[in-house]
Order: sequence, then C-alpha cells, then structure tokens
Amino acid sequence: MKAAIFVEPKKVEVKEMTMPKLEKPTDAIIRVIRACVCGSDLWWYRGIAKREGGSTIGHEAIGIVKSIGDDVTAVHPADFVIAPFTHGCGYCVNCRAGFDGNCLNQEKGINGGYQGEYLRFTNANWALIKIPGQPKDYTDAQLNNFLALSDVMATGYHAAASAEVQPGDTTVVIGDGAVGLCGVIGARLLGAKRIILMSHHEDRAKLGREFGATDIISKRGNDAVAEVLKLTNGVGVDSVLECVGATSAIEQAGQLGRAGSIIGRVGVPQTEPASNQLFWKNIGLRGGIAPVTTYDKSRLLKEVLEGNINPGKVFTKRFSLKDIQKAYEAMDKRETIKSLIIVNDK
Repeated sequence: MKAAIFVEPKKVEVKEMTMPKLEKPTDAIIRVIRACVCGSDLWWYRGIAKREGGSTIGHEAIGIVKSIGDDVTAVHPADFVIAPFTHGCGYCVNCRAGFDGNCLNQEKGINGGYQGEYLRFTNANWALIKIPGQPKDYTDAQLNNFLALSDVMATGYHAAASAEVQPGDTTVVIGDGAVGLCGVIGARLLGAKRIILMSHHEDRAKLGREFGATDIISKRGNDAVAEVLKLTNGVGVDSVLECVGATSAIEQAGQLGRAGSIIGRVGVPQTEPASNQLFWKNIGLRGGIAPVTTYDKSRLLKEVLEGNINPGKVFTKRFSLKDIQKAYEAMDKRETIKSLIIVNDK
C-alpha cells in the first residue's frame, strides 16, 4: 500500500509500505477514503518540533472498515466510519469523565499513518464513530464535514467547552486557522451571542462570518486588544478561545478576558507564558487534547447529519495522495485554510 512519510523538515513523500495487520483483538483496519493536513503537522514539517525520519504521518481520516479484531463488536467490515486522532477505550476513568483524548489505554506513538491507503486503528470498539450508510450516499461537501469531525471541529468545540462558553456570552476567538474557525462554530453551538474573531486574512474572515462570527478584528498586538476592549466597553470578554498555541496568543488572551473569565486553549503549545496576569485577573486557563469521540457521539455528528453545521468548508484546496508534498506546502504558505487529501474513491 502507499502511505505518506516524513523525510525531513519541509519534505514529505509517498512510499510503498507494508499493509497494516490486526495486532490486538481491539484493532480495526480502515481503508482510508479521505484524509487531511492539520495545522499541528506544521510544527514538525517546519522543523520546530522533532519527528523521526521515515515515520508515517497524518491523524485525521474517514474510511471503510476492512477487518476487525475479535473484541470489536460496535463496528463491522464495510461500515463507514470517522477515525478520530484520539483512541479512547471508553471505560478507563478518563474516558468515563469525558476526556477520551487522555485515555489511559492508548498505545504510545501510534498517532500517524492516516495519510495512507490503509490504517491500523486501536481501541476501535469505542473510539471509531460509525456514519450511517456508505460514502456514496453523501455529497462531496458532506464527506468533508465528516472528515472535519476527526479533529478540527471537535477541537474547536473543545476550545469553546473548555472556556465554558454560556448562552449570551461575548466570546473572542484567537486564531483564524481551521481550528479557530471551528471554534466559532463551537461557540455558536454553546449559545454565545457575540463572537469576535481575530483574523488577518480576508478569506478566513469571510468564512468566520459564515460560521457565526459577529465581529472581525484584523489589527494585531496591542491595537487588536484595544479594539476588543472598545467593543466590550473596556471590560473584556466573557470567554476566550485560544486556537494558536503560541505564548503570545495566551498572553493576548489574558489581556482580552474580563475578571473571572476562562481561556479555553487547544493550540498545541510550544512554550508557556511567563507573566502573572492570569493570576491578577482571576482568569482561568484550561484545555488540551480534544475528546473527539465523546463530542462526535454526544453532539457533533448529529449536527452535521441534520445540516446545522458545515465545518468541511475549511478544506479550501484538495490534493491526491501522490501530491502530499504540495498539500503540505499549501498549508505552510497559507495558500489554503486546510488541505484535503483524496486517498481512495468512494
């Protein structure tokens, strides 16, 4: 089978690989239909984070179940499924608490290989999300919506849930990538009345408004903070969604929140803020790895199936698997919000 691998910073390629096999009774083998490139993939693509050369890449996909282990009963061969980047078992204390992204029974070092023709998926009985019917039953746009549920939509929703967005809130979203834009959807689903999106790109701001943003702040730094404070009569916002991961974004979030507000952070952090402003303003900081399966099963799949949300619109360019280098370059150069990868036909 063909699968994408990391070669070195700024270089990925497709190679012929050994077909994955069932290794545990809780495994499933998935024939991947569509995959995509994540903003967090850019950390190692740019050489900021370390990754082993020759390792398989990708952590978001939808596909068809090819085979299952003996302990898997929730899905069967030929089922159409979402393969989340998380692999919760569903029964450990963390999964039962709603944090399957922190499952105590995940294998180490398995988060890769989704950008390939076949994928070995662990903890398949609970973590896989079955989609009714088959890919042929859905439009191209609907398939993209399902793919977004494998990570970015659930991660954006996690930012809003972690920030404890309440009905009637004024919320600000820092980051206009796919996760930030999905955070706008998440804030709207949780009832935010005013959603302020920090965006410096016209195409992303336009999609943000379509998703539910009521205000766009295009300025940067202290000027952006001043604009948000102006919109909130100098008080600050009720909740902040930090969808970047940079120290500067967390620092800015602390400037934007009112006393007692909460920052929901989902941007993969490379460094941590050093200031004490969160302490002096009684601002909470929480968030982390999104519990994808929990959110998809409890709400997000239903919202997509009923046509209430369309997170798949974040895929603004598409590529075949053989053009994986171009897919990463487009993300790196901000030529697309999120690169869609067509791996197999329906």
